[in-house]
Amino acid sequence: MDLPQLLLVGLVLLLGVLGVLVPGVPGTWLVWAGLLWWALHVRSALAWSLLVSATALLLVVQVVKWQLPPRRVRGLGITPRMGVFAGGGAVLGFVVIPVLGAVPGFVGGIYFCERLRLGTHGEAWASVRAVMRAVGTSVLVELFACLLVVGAWVGAVLAGS
Repeated sequence: MDLPQLLLVGLVLLLGVLGVLVPGVPGTWLVWAGLLWWALHVRSALAWSLLVSATALLLVVQVVKWQLPPRRVRGLGITPRMGVFAGGGAVLGFVVIPVLGAVPGFVGGIYFCERLRLGTHGEAWASVRAVMRAVGTSVLVELFACLLVVGAWVGAVLAGS
């Protein structure tokens, strides 16, 4: 696969990860479609194994999301800015502490946003707890799975597949 096409696949994967944070955007399916595109062009055992594993993981995540309580977002102050902070924190945490850092990064991003908005530690932490109960868990599960898939793809590309 040539470099421009590889960069386009990376862009689709990035849009998928960002799409997880935007309601109504099928982020998980964009990540899967980008991986499918890459696997169809690379056609190696590693590419197919990664596609099958990612498919299984993303399907399990969809089932888990349906089992979580429904979202209750009214009155919590959830804004697009919070989504940017949470997503940025998750990506930063994923890079700083590979894989496991996404969870504290996500929560830390929400906390930082709420601390800027509300001003005090107590109010910000109470808001973080309310947001995580309402929507954070389902978004975090989906975002974590997509970051795992993208991280595995980056590893496979760097390995030369």
